[in-house]
Amino acid sequence: MRRALVVGSGSIAKRHIRNLRCLYPNAEVVCVSASGRQLVASDVGATGIAGTVQEAILDKPDVAIVASPANFHLRHAVPLVTAQIPVLIEKPICVELAELSQFPLDETKNKIAVGYNLRFMPAAQAVKQIIDCGTLGRISTVFAEAGQYLPDWRPESDYRTGVSAQKKLGGGALLELSHELDYLNWLFGSFDEVTASIGSSDLLDIDIDVEDTVDALMTNQSGTTFHVHLDFLQRFPSRSFKAVGEKGTLVWNLLANDVVLYGPGAASEVLYSDSDYDRNDMYIEQLRAFVAFAKGRGEFDSKVSTSIEVMRLVEAIRLSNQQRSWVQLGEVKLTFPPKVEPQVG
Repeated sequence: MRRALVVGSGSIAKRHIRNLRCLYPNAEVVCVSASGRQLVASDVGATGIAGTVQEAILDKPDVAIVASPANFHLRHAVPLVTAQIPVLIEKPICVELAELSQFPLDETKNKIAVGYNLRFMPAAQAVKQIIDCGTLGRISTVFAEAGQYLPDWRPESDYRTGVSAQKKLGGGALLELSHELDYLNWLFGSFDEVTASIGSSDLLDIDIDVEDTVDALMTNQSGTTFHVHLDFLQRFPSRSFKAVGEKGTLVWNLLANDVVLYGPGAASEVLYSDSDYDRNDMYIEQLRAFVAFAKGRGEFDSKVSTSIEVMRLVEAIRLSNQQRSWVQLGEVKLTFPPKVEPQVG
């Protein structure tokens, strides 16, 4: 690879730039500011700066990564897709499902990937293998939780000015922690219905305009019930998955990075454990897979279609919270505006 483009200059953009330069030391890595502000290449770790996405396209990058705030994802991705440049879009793919009507992405003609990086953890792969091979038997209940005190995420900066704490930039617990919704969809397929409660507690700062707590109850065609809890409030971080089956219970502790299968009685088997795992490795593996995908070597698992399923679930959770009722996922559709036929005469 000779040239890569990264749109954005925040923490995730800088991570992608570092990883690109590590994996492809001879490649040019160009950065474009998401906001239009002046950048210095050395400040973001890039080899060069372009003023706009359109300017960067003229240099024909081999791949592009869109790591701007979520409300800009489609706006920045569409010109790159139109130019036939393979694109990795950071999660979530958009803020509102309706955006895809205004900025449609055709993955049948273009190479588009979406950055739900948890799929690339070896522990996640171990969990998927157990679920797919039916080791647990019929699964009755699944629990997924992610919670951490937002000011502790990036203690070197003021959390109130970050993307996570600003609604206009696509912040809030529901979108920022949508990894949980993605991996549940990846492991179990789509859902049938959901009921949810979204809360803004004011426990962080009274002026923050995003939700800090999400609780959702979901079902699928297999009759499994899914409990999902997401929050920005827990002083002691917690991130875990548990699947309760007729033949055993599977527990994935994402922070301890282990997967344990519990059988009858007190029997337990550690299926995976690596407390020294470097969490940047999942970004590295994601990048390797994306570049291979861009070169036509295999598929990329997390794509536009799966990310639309995540956004349909996000919209259903929002709608359930508004209506205080169960919402059928089939009612949440991506609609496109009618085509206007040209006038004749």
